[in-house]
Amino acid sequence: MQIHQVLVTASPGDAITNSALELRKLLRQVGPSEVFARYIHPDLADQVRRLDDYDRHRANWTPNDLLLFHASIGEPHVYSFISERPERLVLVYHNISPAAPFLPYDPAFAGLLEAGRQELAALRDRAVLALADSQFNADELIELGYRDVRVARLIIDVDRLRQIEPEPQMVEWLDRIEGPVLLFVGQLLPHKRPDLLLKAFHVLVTYLVPDAHLLMVGTNRLPGYAEALELFRRELNLGAASFRGSLSDPAWAAHFRRADLFVSASEHEGFLVPLIESFAFDVPTIARAHAAIPETMGDAGVLLPPEDDPILMAEAMAEVLGDASLRSTLVARGRKRLEVFDPDVARAALLDHLLSVV
Repeated sequence: MQIHQVLVTASPGDAITNSALELRKLLRQVGPSEVFARYIHPDLADQVRRLDDYDRHRANWTPNDLLLFHASIGEPHVYSFISERPERLVLVYHNISPAAPFLPYDPAFAGLLEAGRQELAALRDRAVLALADSQFNADELIELGYRDVRVARLIIDVDRLRQIEPEPQMVEWLDRIEGPVLLFVGQLLPHKRPDLLLKAFHVLVTYLVPDAHLLMVGTNRLPGYAEALELFRRELNLGAASFRGSLSDPAWAAHFRRADLFVSASEHEGFLVPLIESFAFDVPTIARAHAAIPETMGDAGVLLPPEDDPILMAEAMAEVLGDASLRSTLVARGRKRLEVFDPDVARAALLDHLLSVV
């Protein structure tokens, strides 16, 4: 039996790509397993195969073979491939962002998101099993009519994260920052609301914690939106806020080790992996209670009401930064929360799910 995975895009640091590569280690214990993608970042050329080369890299087909498709956005070429393959399909759902917030900045990308939802519905009868990394995502598949939907935790190797050696030059640069450091990690996309985060930070440094810094780590996937954010940052005169772009693992680890607080203003997440990463690095967290965020965070961080404003978020930031006892409590809860996402338990459960349809 062989179990291969298909992605639309494979990129370094991307949560879906990381999940597929982690899963491949497990699947290779069962039989041949590769990760294929339509679009591959050059840095992953030696780890991910081109989708058009699928037949060249797979062994002879058998009735027990499975094809795992990580659904996150629409792509006609990938959809056609998935629809026509003889292997039984297992859909792995990471959530598809709502299209509306993307329309003003990239209508074409918004169209791909909308197409992704249409493709998701069309694959309902093709899938023998659907796996979701949160109950929030599972409920969406159930509403679409998927018959066998199960929650399968992401495989997040916390020990591996902690063992990443921070980049010395980055550590030196971060150590020169005076004052508390707030960290955001995630792609700069409209539904993640980095604009709201900038507003809250403006309130924070103007009235509450003037020596604070905000470091925003993540890929600028939409150039127009990134430019608008940079203009907004300048209009607010936020010299202590900076967009750090996509970072290598050692540079990324250095940021987490320097951070005093992890903050997210996102309004739509199917899971939000950086929450787990912040727990792993003992960084207190603040996020808004939207979508799957309460499910992921549990009681391990400060959950703000969905309708919160920049003032409330800034006050929460100041409260956590200024209260050592609260920070200690949140760090302890974060460590406890990691037990729910034990990677060995996740591996065993996921393998059980897959083998149950063989």
